[in-house]
Order: sequence, then C-alpha cells, then structure tokens
Amino acid sequence: MQFLKTLLSGGSRSDDRGIYFYVQPKACQEILRIRVDPMNDLSRSDEGNGYWVRKVASGHRCPFQAEVEIYFDKNKRMTSSEVTNGKLVSEEDWLARQGERES
Repeated sequence: MQFLKTLLSGGSRSDDRGIYFYVQPKACQEILRIRVDPMNDLSRSDEGNGYWVRKVASGHRCPFQAEVEIYFDKNKRMTSSEVTNGKLVSEEDWLARQGERES
C-alpha cells in the first residue's frame, strides 16, 4: 500500500535518493541545480574502481550550457569533478539566488 501512496502522491523529498550539485554557466547569473541518481545515472569507470557521470546543464534565462563530469569512488562518494564552461557553486549560493528571484 505504501508504494501506491508514494506513487500517487508523487513521492516526497525524504524519499529522494538523488545527490544535488549546483553549477553556474560562464557569463550567466543563473545557478542551475543538477540531480544525480546514484542508482541509475552512474557509469562504471573503465578501470572498474569507481563510477562517473556526465551532465549538461542549461537554464531558462541563460543561453549557455555547462558540462559537468563528476567522479565517484566504489562506494559512490564523490572524489572529483570537472566543469566545462562554468563552475560548481554551493547550495547556499543557489538558495541565495532563489531568494533574489522571489523578491
């Protein structure tokens, strides 16, 4: 029954197993939130000792895209990242930007 309740209600944030990253594309003020599902999005590294994921982030108000590659160890903990045409920022930066939009 709980499965049906979750399905019909759309789930909740507490049910979310996603890992969130925040990226700001070059020449843009917009900060984008990227969700990585460690159970579905990660690919096994060629060496077999970890995982990686590649995401392309694009916003509504920014014409530029940022490409993010994130690397994880065998326990699916982030070890490093590379961003092309942007930079990773903190969740606090993203929240502050959200607050500015609502004002």
